[in-house]
Formats: sequence, C-alpha cells, structure tokens
Amino acid sequence: MPVELLSYFGLGCLVGLLSGLFGIGGGTVLVPFLIWQFDRLGFPAAIQMLMAVATSLATIVITATVSMYSHSRRGAVHWPTVARMVPGIVLGSVAGSVIAECLPAELFQCLFALFLLYVAWLLVRSGGPGGRAPHLGKAKLRLAAVGIGTASAIVGIGGGSLTVPFLERGGFCIREAVGVSSALGVPIAVAGTLGYVLLGWNYRGLPEYTLGYVHLPAVAAIVTGSVPFAPVGVALVHRLPTTRLKQWFALVLIATGVKLVWPVLLPLLRE
Repeated sequence: MPVELLSYFGLGCLVGLLSGLFGIGGGTVLVPFLIWQFDRLGFPAAIQMLMAVATSLATIVITATVSMYSHSRRGAVHWPTVARMVPGIVLGSVAGSVIAECLPAELFQCLFALFLLYVAWLLVRSGGPGGRAPHLGKAKLRLAAVGIGTASAIVGIGGGSLTVPFLERGGFCIREAVGVSSALGVPIAVAGTLGYVLLGWNYRGLPEYTLGYVHLPAVAAIVTGSVPFAPVGVALVHRLPTTRLKQWFALVLIATGVKLVWPVLLPLLRE
C-alpha cells in the first residue's frame, strides 16, 4: 500500500502541472495509469475502466478548482462564457456517466484512445485562429457544452482536451481558453463523479475503500500531489510561447492515446 500511494502521489504532481498548464483535469494521464494499476491489484476486469474514469473525475474536482482559482487571479477566466456553458456541461456529464456504464470495457478503452488522437490532430491542424475577438454565439456554446460534458464524463477527463481547441477556434487566445477550460472542469468533475458514485453504489464485488466506483485511497494520494503543482502549471502557461504550448498539448494527447489503444489492438494484430 505505501508503494501504491507513493506512485499515486507522484502521478498527482504531474496531473497538477498538466491541469494548470493545459487546462485539462489530468484524466488523459490518470485513466491509463489507473487502468494498469487496478488490473495489477486484481480488481474485477469488468469495472476497471469504470473505476479509473470515476476516480479520475473525483481527483479533478479538487485539481480543477485549484487551477481555476489560479487562472482567475490572473484574469484569464472569461466568466460570461463559463456561465453560458455550465448548464449544458452538467447535463452532459450526468448523461455521460450513464452511457459509460453501458459500454463494453474494450470498446470503452478504444473510444477513449481514439478520442485523444482526434483532438490532438484537430489542435495541430487548426493552426489556431485564437487571439481574435470571440465569435461564439450562446446557442453554439450551450450545444457544445452538452457534448463536451458527455464526452468528458465518459472518458474521465476535465474537458480541456475538447474545450481548449473549441474555444481557440472560436477566437479565444489559448491562455483564455485554458482559463475557461479550468473553470468548466469543476462542474464536469462534480456531476460526473456523483453519477459514478450513484451508479456503483449497489454494485457487488467492489474493492475495499470505494465510494460507488470511486477508489478513495487513489483520490487522496493523487490530490495531495496535484494541488501544490497546479499553480506551477498556471505560472508556466503565462510565460511560454503559445505555439510551443499547443505543440506540447498535442504531444501529450498523442502519446497517451497510442499507449492506451495499443494493448487492445495488439492481440487483434497477432491473430
């Protein structure tokens, strides 16, 4: 247990940095690691992905809150945009947790990996028109919020992988997009976590120290590492060149997507 908690803590430090730097909740890194860890611990295969996603979202509640506060202090959160998107984000997050429980484990994992690769491609391809006056209407923001909330709850992320490219293409500079994404990560994580807690409440065969599908020891250790490192990421995002920041963001998504989908595809390629 001490070794496991130490690994969770180290991962939390990385997650906090990523949350502040890219406006993501860290689920893109957390979910693959947690799947591997839960499999190593012998958790039931049928719920490993669900537990990884639920646990990831639970940590994002705290990490995204710290990141949001740090961005807000620097004036990088456009609160009118946040207010317009929150209702759709919450609705989508609840729906996403229900959908996720119905998906086969391997399909669930492949969808997550392909989703990351697509977002990375979109981010690099767009070239980013960010920095112009934002031109996203209320209806478009609300519709996008439902989709972002649903996808985020399904794959256990804070939404930054979708929110940042969407807002940047809509005219926001990347620093503002990251700030808004951090703020939206809070309601995504809260609604998604509650959904997974309720869905797993009566599931038989859960490991010890769980709340629904949420693994509490992992949450505690990860948050302990992520909280002090989120402000470090926020400080970096206001100093690094925008182009380099986007390149790093895309690389993180590509590496994570390939790492996650490879174990699922390898047995198929051997046949």
